[in-house]
Amino acid sequence: MRLSSLLLMASLCQAADYFPPSDAQGGWRTPKDAEEARNLAGIDLARLDAAWNAVQRSNTDNGGLLVVSRGWLVMERYFGKARRGANPDMASTGKAVTSLACGIMLEEHKARLPEGLDTLVYTKDFLPEGLPLRDPREAGIRLGHLLCMTSGHNGEGATPSSVIKGVASPLKASKGQDVRDVDGSSLRVPLWAGPGEGYSYSSPAPHIASMVLRRVTGKELPDYVDEKLGKPMGWGPWGYCLYRGEVVMNHANGAGSIALRATDAARLGYCLAQDGRWAGRQLIPSGYLRMCREPLKYNPHFPFSLQFEHNHAGQILGAPRDAYYKTGAGGFCLYVVPSLDLVIYKLGGKDGQWSPDLTRIPQPPDSFGQKYDPVVPPKNGAWETYSIPRILELVCAAAVR
Repeated sequence: MRLSSLLLMASLCQAADYFPPSDAQGGWRTPKDAEEARNLAGIDLARLDAAWNAVQRSNTDNGGLLVVSRGWLVMERYFGKARRGANPDMASTGKAVTSLACGIMLEEHKARLPEGLDTLVYTKDFLPEGLPLRDPREAGIRLGHLLCMTSGHNGEGATPSSVIKGVASPLKASKGQDVRDVDGSSLRVPLWAGPGEGYSYSSPAPHIASMVLRRVTGKELPDYVDEKLGKPMGWGPWGYCLYRGEVVMNHANGAGSIALRATDAARLGYCLAQDGRWAGRQLIPSGYLRMCREPLKYNPHFPFSLQFEHNHAGQILGAPRDAYYKTGAGGFCLYVVPSLDLVIYKLGGKDGQWSPDLTRIPQPPDSFGQKYDPVVPPKNGAWETYSIPRILELVCAAAVR
């Protein structure tokens, strides 16, 4: 048997039992050279450069790229304000964390939630704030609808849209969330359709799911996430962006704005790639993660399950079908490819998303020695547009099969 094959087998065995210590205790292991990256981590570093170049040319003020392959941190590079020690507003990437917390809740409180994702949420037991009903169709909304964006809540932004069985149509704009009253404003968003009748990307839906979580667990979302995920994985300082000028939000927004350090976002992705396991513990139910990357009955309209876009139908040609990911405004995205034991965390964001005023977490000088690169200027004076799926394809192309 060739030496490279033996090294590959040894690497796969080691990866199954490897979980990185916290950054304070040494952090991720890294390959010492390109040969070790190929033989042990399963990545061609030269080909990985194409993904980094694409990240730099994606027209974001700040950004970075972390790639974890088989438990090795094979790339960690930043530009602009991005750095390992920062806590940026990851925007809607945080919706995925809300979903994972709900998955843990369903397992932990199975006796109270015997119907799981089929649980009707607009009841006095789970959502008394939603009573009396503002629309009779709310009575049919299940937890699975909220987490698959098919609850019927109107899409957000100035030009919202809907998707019914793959066909997109515009929606009339409506008033969305208000940080001064994130609970009440989410509940006041009108329904454009009945539950399950169509998909529309609407932030109130996952926030309402987090309200159910708060009621069932008796804990605020950040506290529950810290207990179930942050502490077991050894996250460093983290939080939610609760401070918006003079406004202090009384509840974290289940629709996003989590603020993790970059290497901790990679830890979360690595936990997902290991089927929810971390150092001998099943932190996230395996069955719930399987549903995150498959079509569900709650959403037959668009490849979006439990707050993750998935590649189950193979529409992203350069990625395995088990790949799934969650994006966030400004160019953030956390990708997971279990079959390749691959995690990608793409950072982005405007300057405001990197302000420590959003979390009030002290931001120490970055002393880890990461490599910072200037943005590569476009030769023709125009920035190229790289889609979120394209970054996934470029990194997958560097994986040694």
